[in-house]
Amino acid sequence: MKLRILVVDDEASIRGEIEEALQEAGFETRSAPDGQAAAELALSDSFDICLTDIRMPNLGGVELLKRLGETSPETAVILMTAYAELETALDALRYGAADYLLKPFKHEELLSKLRRIAEHRRLVLENRNLRRAVDSVASEGSTQMIGRSLAMQKVLAMVDKVASLPTRVLITGESGTGKELVARAIHERGARAKAPFVPINCAAIPEALLESELFGHVKGAFTGAVENKEGLLKTAGDGTLFLDELGEMPLAIQAKLLRALETNEIQPVGSTRRIPIGARIVTATNRDLKAESSAGRFREDLYFRLAVVELRVPPLRERREDIPLLANHFVLKYARELAREVRGISRDALRLLVGHEWRGNIRELSNAIERAVIFASGAELAPEDLPESFRGVVPRDPEYPPELDAATREFERAHILKVIEQCGGNKRKAAKVLGIGATSLYRKLGDPTDAPEEAAG
Repeated sequence: MKLRILVVDDEASIRGEIEEALQEAGFETRSAPDGQAAAELALSDSFDICLTDIRMPNLGGVELLKRLGETSPETAVILMTAYAELETALDALRYGAADYLLKPFKHEELLSKLRRIAEHRRLVLENRNLRRAVDSVASEGSTQMIGRSLAMQKVLAMVDKVASLPTRVLITGESGTGKELVARAIHERGARAKAPFVPINCAAIPEALLESELFGHVKGAFTGAVENKEGLLKTAGDGTLFLDELGEMPLAIQAKLLRALETNEIQPVGSTRRIPIGARIVTATNRDLKAESSAGRFREDLYFRLAVVELRVPPLRERREDIPLLANHFVLKYARELAREVRGISRDALRLLVGHEWRGNIRELSNAIERAVIFASGAELAPEDLPESFRGVVPRDPEYPPELDAATREFERAHILKVIEQCGGNKRKAAKVLGIGATSLYRKLGDPTDAPEEAAG
């Protein structure tokens, strides 16, 4: 979405000249002849930046700044001022102005300030969503999509087909199967990869707060609304909003979400203005929404809006051949995080893992391996290291891989390469992050020839 700029000046010729320059530079603009008109316009429309003169009839620029701070705090304000009013402009910075321009100014100077503010807003948004993503990963014990089973290959093929399209996708499957991982893969493999990925669990938030989280609210809209809040549908920008546990969404909010999807606009709680949105919506549920619709617990029209493509993630018991791969991945992950000298899984323990029912799917497997790594007494997980629930499990030989050591080495190498990529290709830094020596890192990669040079670097 283009940045939307509100230009405010009581001289029509100046407004027109500025608007023309901004539109040529790729910005969307609206204008107002004074602060009062601008404040009223901001109540019914949404702007990223307000560019306003200081001296105007009805309501001046500084007063407009204060008004927008109460009604539209997400709007950055740049003041235009003559040299004689410079002290006033500097004082306004304390009230939250983003910057000021001394008249007369060149268009290049204005565009430079706009781009700087836009970049700052982008970084703030990315940082906010990065923190949310990190918290989500930490709380869910998430990992990358792993699996060579036919069932998972079908999922991955579907992800690749829909990733580059704006199509809405409904992801179904039992709890713990990794539906959020699929949603992240759709986001990261598509054109929106550099934009935010914003997840929200509809089942974890009370109805009144869920409406505010999705659509935002204005100050005073309800008890506790002490300031304006931007809704996640707006926060997601041109990225992806992931609505997890969609089947838990109350009917009243379903109606409001349907309206937002139809108009590509949202209306914050307690506000009369409508705000344009551009995020892609990806949803997930462990419920049968067709049955829920028949029972009157889910809107059928919303289901059809969201399930343009329906993608089912298979439970772990339907892809048992992936269990050795996943189990070894978790062993490496938790051994590193917990500083434990555990490098693999014994054949007998692996047979128990493959034979387990895994009603909690990948989340249950992750928890079981983490516990086993904590209590392991050797370099390999043994049957006695597994939780008590594994007593009485009928052992099954793993269908894949035939050589456990080979699988361990494969995932260890993949994990190291991922860390190297995150470290910008710096292998010495990656070795430090992994807690191993540079020589060990090169040996694990099967390329020991460069190790002395890297270690010396």
